[in-house]
Amino acid sequence: MDPANPASFNHRFALLSTGRRYHFIDQLPANYDPASTKTLICVHGFPDFWYGWRYQIKPWVDLGYRVVAPNKLGYGGTDKPEDEGEYTSRKIADDIAALMDFLQLPKAVIIGHDWGSFMVSRFALWHPDRLLALVLMSVPYVPPSRTYASLEQIAEKVPNWGYHLAFAEKGSSTKIEKHLPRFFKLVFRDRRSDIKLANWTLKGGLPPVLNSTIVDKEGPGVLIQQEFDYYVSQFDRCLHGPLNYYRTTLHRFNEEQDPTILQAPRPDLPVLLIIGKEDPTSNQAALEVTKKLIPQVQIDLIEGVGHWLMVEAKDRINETIPRFLRNALGTDVHTKL
Repeated sequence: MDPANPASFNHRFALLSTGRRYHFIDQLPANYDPASTKTLICVHGFPDFWYGWRYQIKPWVDLGYRVVAPNKLGYGGTDKPEDEGEYTSRKIADDIAALMDFLQLPKAVIIGHDWGSFMVSRFALWHPDRLLALVLMSVPYVPPSRTYASLEQIAEKVPNWGYHLAFAEKGSSTKIEKHLPRFFKLVFRDRRSDIKLANWTLKGGLPPVLNSTIVDKEGPGVLIQQEFDYYVSQFDRCLHGPLNYYRTTLHRFNEEQDPTILQAPRPDLPVLLIIGKEDPTSNQAALEVTKKLIPQVQIDLIEGVGHWLMVEAKDRINETIPRFLRNALGTDVHTKL
């Protein structure tokens, strides 16, 4: 389980009951007991994949947890349907439940970052009895809405989500793939960089920055060069599926009109929210909504840290989540389910 060697992790594939084929990492602790070992399912965001958890997997396995890190639909070795309607949060939640069924896991700790945070929050609404605990990273909880808001309206309300509009455009994958290394330099850019760039997260901000050679002067940002090169290689001509999530606004609204969906995670579910205080895309204005709808939530705002929590604050993340689980679920990493 060497972060510098992706092949050193235990790679598996499964054809799920939902009909989708998933690739995932599955690491077992030395004292693994299928009847009692707690499993952590780690769901990545964009533009990320299972490798986003590379610094967490071994430390958590060494503590006695089983760690499962899937490539979400559209990523890596997982199926990549063309239709944007296949990427809705309910369908991804059903995939997570099906992966748990495949692994014979009645319940698990569900952890998500970025888009993964939103998806696992919906998993807690569609499959409430499958969670031992919920950890949200970089994206506060927002409930299902009874009133439709288009992506354009959402970007007006949250200006730093203006880039969602560029991502959602048809053909956006081709445009970004033409400048893939430059795009990843933008995404993983170190906030302390001396190179001055326009704010590409605002509406209309991405195309001019993406087409500017000034970005080429940036280094690998919060990554090391070897990691940066690996990211670029994994997304070469593979962005259509990942960008489809940004095209699901209406699909998600329609499916969330189902009267059976919960409006918040169940009240006895332990919930932790972790946010980098310097993350401009984290919509921290929604923290009060999160607190109101999830009274039991614990919130950890990390000073001086941006979006890529698992890299920028890896030691803190590696310690904070197990500590939260010990306090919420008991001191032993094993539990009878």
